[in-house]
Amino acid sequence: MSSVLLAILVTGPAMATSAAAVHGGSASQNIGTIAMVDNPFRAPSTLPYQLPPFDKIQDSSYLPAFEAGMREQRREVEAIAHDARPPDFANTILALERSGQLLERVSNVFSNLNSSNSDPQMEKIDTEMSPKLTAHEDAIWLDPALYARVDALFQRRASLKLDPESLQLLERYHTLFVRAGAKLSEADKTRLRALNGQISSLMTQFKQNVLKASKDGAVVVDSAAELEGFSAEQIGTAARAAAARNLSGKWLIPLQNTTNQPSLTKLKKRALRERIYKASIERASAGAADNNPVIEKLVKLRAERATLLGYANHAAYQLEDESAGTAVAVHDILSHLAPAALLSAKHDAAEMQKLIDAEVAQSHGQPFTLQPWDWPFYAEQLRKARYDFDEAQVTPYFELDHVLHDGVFYAAHELYGLTFKERKDLPVYQSDVRVFEVFDADGTPLALFLGDYFARDNKQGGAWMNSFVRQSQLFGLKPVVANNLNIPKPQPGQPSLLTFDEVTTMFHEFGHAIHGMLSSVHYPLLSGTAVPRDFVEYPSQYNEMWAREPAVLTHFAKHYQTGEPMPAELLNKVLAAQKFNQGYATTEYIAAAMLDQAWHTLNAADAPAAAGVQAFEAAALRKNGIDYPAVPPRYHSEYFSHIFAGGYSAGYYAYLWSEVLARDTGQWMHEHGGLTRANGDYLRAKVLSRGRSEDPQVLFRNFYGRAPDIAPLVEYRGLTLPGVAAAPRAAAPPANSGH
Repeated sequence: MSSVLLAILVTGPAMATSAAAVHGGSASQNIGTIAMVDNPFRAPSTLPYQLPPFDKIQDSSYLPAFEAGMREQRREVEAIAHDARPPDFANTILALERSGQLLERVSNVFSNLNSSNSDPQMEKIDTEMSPKLTAHEDAIWLDPALYARVDALFQRRASLKLDPESLQLLERYHTLFVRAGAKLSEADKTRLRALNGQISSLMTQFKQNVLKASKDGAVVVDSAAELEGFSAEQIGTAARAAAARNLSGKWLIPLQNTTNQPSLTKLKKRALRERIYKASIERASAGAADNNPVIEKLVKLRAERATLLGYANHAAYQLEDESAGTAVAVHDILSHLAPAALLSAKHDAAEMQKLIDAEVAQSHGQPFTLQPWDWPFYAEQLRKARYDFDEAQVTPYFELDHVLHDGVFYAAHELYGLTFKERKDLPVYQSDVRVFEVFDADGTPLALFLGDYFARDNKQGGAWMNSFVRQSQLFGLKPVVANNLNIPKPQPGQPSLLTFDEVTTMFHEFGHAIHGMLSSVHYPLLSGTAVPRDFVEYPSQYNEMWAREPAVLTHFAKHYQTGEPMPAELLNKVLAAQKFNQGYATTEYIAAAMLDQAWHTLNAADAPAAAGVQAFEAAALRKNGIDYPAVPPRYHSEYFSHIFAGGYSAGYYAYLWSEVLARDTGQWMHEHGGLTRANGDYLRAKVLSRGRSEDPQVLFRNFYGRAPDIAPLVEYRGLTLPGVAAAPRAAAPPANSGH
C-alpha cells in the first residue's frame, strides 16, 4: 500500500507526512512535466534493491507520477470495493496490500528528498499535492463499500483460519479504517474531509516556515575575534558557510533545530551567545514565517476532528493507537521523572553559578546570573572541573569514518553478523551521500544503507532515518534505508571530528536503520519501523548503548592522525562523564513532552488565539512544575516540528517511553554476556525482524521475559538523588490491550 496511506499508522487520518500541503497556485503551471512513458517512477527501478534512479529523477518527474499513481490506485481500490465475489482475504485485504505501488515509489522519494535535499520547486509541489493526496486517502478510508468488505472479514476473522501475520494484517486494516472515520455518517465524513485537508495544509505551512526561519535566523558575525573559543576548523566552517551565502569576509553560525545550539558550548563572548540563543527561540514567531497563527488553527482543527471521531481531544485519539493508551499514562511517566530531573538540573546550576561568580571576581567584571545561553558554556567548564577533560581532548578520537566503520558497523557485525561494502557505482541524490551494501551473516545480500551526514541549508534540522524501499516478502523487496544527520561539513581536506553527542546520534539513527534492515515480514504494512511511535524509538535508543560500551568504544576511539587508541585514563573519564548534565537533558525533554500534551489535550473552544501561544506555553510549563528559566524546553512551540509538522503530535513522550524498553534491553544484554552474536540474534528474532507482525508490547515481553522496568533508565541517567524517591521497579507502562 502507498507510503501516503502507510503514514496514517503514525500520524492519524489524512495527516501523511510524505507530501503534506494545500491547494494553491498550480505547480504544474510553473514546472515542466514529462510524459509518463519516460518517467523514472513509471516502473520499478532496475537498480540493485530497487534503489531509486536518483540520476534520472528531476523535479518535473514528481507531479505526473503522483497523478498517475493516484489514478492507478483508485482504479485498483474501486475494483476491490465493487468486486461481485464475496469478500475473502485474498480479494480484499491482500488486494489492498498490493495496491498503490506506483504511488509508493514516488511518495517515498519525494517525501524523503523534500526533507533532506529540498528546493523551491519541491515546496511548490508539496503545496499542490497535499490536498490531492489527502482527498485520495479519504476516498479510500471513507469508502463505505470497501469498509463493508473489510468489516465483514473482521467480524468472522476467527473462522478464516489465517496465519498470525495475516490475521494481524486484517485487524490492522480494520483499525485504520475505523480510526479514519469509516463508521461516520455521510455528513460527518464530508466535514472530516474538510478538516483533513486543512490540517494537512497547516502542517506543510508549519514545516516550510520552520525551514525558512531557521535559514534566515542564522547569526552573522563580523569579526573572527568574536568567535573566541572556536577551533580553527570551526572558524573555517563558519567562514565557508558565510561565503556560500555571498557574505565574504564574515562568519555564519547556522541554527540547528533545537532550542539549545551546539555553538554555545564553545563561544566565550557572552553577547554572541545571547544573540545566538535569542535567534534560536525567536524563530518562526513573527514576520512572513510566523507559526503562531498556524498553531492556533492547527490545534483547534485537530481538537474538532477528534470530537467528530468520538474522542475527548486529539491526544485521546492519538494515544488510543499507541502503547501508552491514555494521556493519564503519559503524564504519569513524565511527572514521575520530572522532580528528580529538575532537582539534578538545579544542583548543576548552583555549581555553575559558583564558577561564574569566581570568574567574575577574578576578572573584576559585572556579576550576572546563569541564563539559558550561558548553560552550555559553563556546563562544559563544570564537566572539565569534575572529570578533568573537555570536548577538545576527545573529538580527535571521533573521526566520522572511524566512528562509522569501527563503531557503528562493527557493533552491527558483532551482534548480527552484518558486513558492509561501500558502493560508489550507484547514483545518489547529493554528492555527500554514501551508499553501502549490507550482507547478512551467511553472505546473502540484505539491504542498502545510505548515509547523509552533513548539514545543508536545504535540509531540515535534526537527525532521522527514512526508507526508500520497505522490506516485504509479498513483493520480494529488500530494504533501502537512509540515515540523515546535520554534522557541520569540514573544510576540504580536513577530517570530520565529532562530539560524543554526535557519535551517540549516529548510533541512535543506525538503530532505526537496523530495525528497517533486519525486518523479515510478509506484508509491507507491518514492515520494519511501521510500529507505534512509542515503540519505534526503542531500537534506536537501545542501539545508543553501544556508543559507550567499552568493547565498542575502544574499537573506534582512535586518534585521526596517529591511529593511537584513546588513552585509558581519558576513556574512563569519558565514560564517567556520561551521566553529567542529564538533569538538563531530561528536564528540557520532559518540558517539551508536557508542552505537547498540553496542546493536544485542549478542546477546540479552549485553544488560544495566535497572540496567546507563548502565554499558553508558559502557563502549561508552570502547571506541570517544569518551568525553570535556565532550562527551556527542547523545542518552543513555534519550531516544534515533531508535533506540528511531523508524526509526533501528542506523541513526543515516545522517546522516554521507548527508553524504558531500551535501558531494560541494555541491562538484559549485560546480564547475558554483552556484545555477542547470541544476544544480537535473540533480539533480532524476537523484536528487530518482526515489524508489527505481532503487538509490539507482546514482542518486548517475549524478549525481556517480564514487564518493563523503569529503574534501569533512572540509573542510566543518574537521576537517583538524595531527597527524591527512587522510581518504583514496575512503573513502566503495561502493554495496551485496547487495540
